[in-house]
Amino acid sequence: MAISTTRRAFLLGAATAPVLAIRTMAQAGFPSRPIRIVIGFPAGGGIDILARLMAPKMSERLGQPVIVENRPGANGLIATQGVAQAEADGHTILFGTTGNLAVNPVLYAGRPGMDMQREFMPLSHVASLDFVLVVNPSVQAKTLKELIDLVKAKPGGVFFGSSGNGGLPHLSGELMNLQAGVRAAHVPYRGSAPAFTDLISGQVQFVFDALAIAQPHIEAGRVRALATTGPKRMATLPNVPTAKETLPNFEVVNWYGMVVRAGTPGEIVSRLQQEVANALRQPDVAARAASLGLDLVGSTADQFGKFQREEIAKWGDVIRTANIKSD
Repeated sequence: MAISTTRRAFLLGAATAPVLAIRTMAQAGFPSRPIRIVIGFPAGGGIDILARLMAPKMSERLGQPVIVENRPGANGLIATQGVAQAEADGHTILFGTTGNLAVNPVLYAGRPGMDMQREFMPLSHVASLDFVLVVNPSVQAKTLKELIDLVKAKPGGVFFGSSGNGGLPHLSGELMNLQAGVRAAHVPYRGSAPAFTDLISGQVQFVFDALAIAQPHIEAGRVRALATTGPKRMATLPNVPTAKETLPNFEVVNWYGMVVRAGTPGEIVSRLQQEVANALRQPDVAARAASLGLDLVGSTADQFGKFQREEIAKWGDVIRTANIKSD
């Protein structure tokens, strides 16, 4: 017997009503306990500072404490794997960088927590920041071109330091090697501070890293800035050219992004994204972020998902071409 259009619509509505009710209840009851923002890096860095600025703004509107939890180690690997085991209910957010959200999935492919498409859902591209290339003042190079020429003249005899193997400061140096056709030797350290200690003492000749880390040394004359790595010159270093002005295809923008466990209800993802965007709009957050050289973004989940996939592909190419292996 044929079913009328009206009856078909009624039956369809009846079938979907429980699903809609569950989703509505899930959203209405969220959050039901404190939310954790997990960071894979020590307290005091740019991502940690930004998270602690955002947390009270988000807490005020969500009606639950928002707690920043630092789980440093292995370029964010430990934190990423930990969040991959959390409940898919929006109460645990992984706040990561290019390193643990785009580089580690290639370096540690196959390990638990490293399948970004299967194990996580994008939440928001939160902020971006350019790096600055700095050299020891004794280095006989006043420009990026002169540094490249110096490395060409001494293959393997010019050293660059980084905060660790596989991190974005390391990959920045490898990208320069590939695009300039040179071979500067990499020296990994356990963090940016010891890398800069050896840069200042002359044990390594150059370093790529965040402006917030390099700026005190630049201002004190302990290092010299040769280039910045973003698409345009930094407002805080207007006289320092971009690397693109010498190597047209060279661009490195570190970024901060948030993801949650795969399976988190879409309504909860949307609510969290809205609260992230609201926190980033607050004047005190924006002012402090600017002082750290951060460009705030606050994208949608879909926009961040597309961007993250592109970044994984980009850095995957560099890792494979340079034959970089995990420690």
